Amino acid sequence: MTPAARVQAAIELLDEIVTSAREGGAAADTLIARYFKTRRYAGSKDRRAVRDLVFRAVRRAGERPASGRAAMIGLAGEDAALAALFDGSPHGPAPIAPGEAAAAHGTVPAWLAERFDPLVDGAEQAALLERAPLDLRVNRLKAARDPALVPGSTPTPLSPLGLRLPGGENVEQTDAWKAGLVEVQDEGSQLLALACAARPGMTVVDLCAGAGGKTLALAAEMGNAGRIVAADTDRARLFRMTPRLERAGVTIVEPGLLDPGRETEALADLAGAADIVLVDAPCSGSGTWRRNPEARWRLTPDRLARLTGLQARLLDIAAVLVAPGGVLVYAVCSLFAEEGRAQAAAFSARSSLVEADLPISAGRAAGSGVLLTPGHDGTDGFFVAGWQRPC
Repeated sequence: MTPAARVQAAIELLDEIVTSAREGGAAADTLIARYFKTRRYAGSKDRRAVRDLVFRAVRRAGERPASGRAAMIGLAGEDAALAALFDGSPHGPAPIAPGEAAAAHGTVPAWLAERFDPLVDGAEQAALLERAPLDLRVNRLKAARDPALVPGSTPTPLSPLGLRLPGGENVEQTDAWKAGLVEVQDEGSQLLALACAARPGMTVVDLCAGAGGKTLALAAEMGNAGRIVAADTDRARLFRMTPRLERAGVTIVEPGLLDPGRETEALADLAGAADIVLVDAPCSGSGTWRRNPEARWRLTPDRLARLTGLQARLLDIAAVLVAPGGVLVYAVCSLFAEEGRAQAAAFSARSSLVEADLPISAGRAAGSGVLLTPGHDGTDGFFVAGWQRPC
């Protein structure tokens, strides 16, 4: 592909990404993979160059652009070499017309700017769009942390289990991953799992287990001894957990598919019986924009309202499961106050559980919880809070 053809390819991909964000379709990574699957003529250098252009344009535009061309013209306005490639050459983009629409530079959509936690100022918001490293969690069941497990990795600064790579590596091709010695997991998620203080013999409920990232971490902290009920309403995500459990050597997990709206009924046998209930709740994902910057184009006020309502309901469901002396841990990969400190404050006001400090080794106090951010901690963004049932 010529340099101009790469720009045109990026514009076509951006068109798909903008449409998908507006209509709730596939993520950018998925769309890029599909695009090149049908374009075998594009070599590895072409794919990397196009991908880089796409994500440069996505990160630059706070508001969802009108089109892929507008997004790329906005980027070209800050890059003369890129602008020169709008030359009308074969397979390249048409020249930029005088006054043609260009996406404005920004960090976040205007309606979201005031929803961040007070700790997340403009510099912190900008850090949400920096490129993220690739973090791995070493599986205690099979190995001790050693950078030699994955060549090129270095120990993470906060988690005692973490290894870090610059990003872009295919970890699933490494011997360490195939043998279940490491799992891909951001350092913030590792700290969250450690803050649960899981121990061998406990009964643990991971109420929003998804594909099992934190379930696996909890099982390792428990030495594969005890019981973990990993529940979710998404069958496909739970299905993806099974090979991960096998690879990691974890045998104490019971996956459980929940029927939305009937979760309490399905978990009735665990009422008052769980030593730890983890609610890693569905959320806006604003703390993970380093990895999915187009996600900020997907949010709407209605969607955010539905998420906060679901979070509150999940906290109430979880509270019933906590045993005397047990703890409820709430986490969201969000930096919005209404999903974090405000959600925690509202639960404290209506619950008989009492607020509890969690042993988390990073972050800053945010109301009754702790906030981790890319700008302050170098992790994905998380809010985490805990409560205990009196004995």
